[in-house]
Amino acid sequence: MKEIYTEKYRQIGLKIAYYRKLRGLTQEELAEQVGLTPAFIGHLEAPNIPKALSLDTLFDIAAVLEVPSHKFLNFEDN
Repeated sequence: MKEIYTEKYRQIGLKIAYYRKLRGLTQEELAEQVGLTPAFIGHLEAPNIPKALSLDTLFDIAAVLEVPSHKFLNFEDN
């Protein structure tokens, strides 16, 4: 991951956490439905751990959470 994109990945992770909680899923449940480990989901969602993910993974997560994938890529300037 390029350092210049760290903030974007952090925002994606926070959005994953938001929509996961909105759906009433635990990290373990989301991980199982997407075919990932709970640790991977935890790292994605942790604001202090920069973690990259592929578009395939993002699309899988979006499908499970029933959220259009573009919602994860709408970045706000901080």
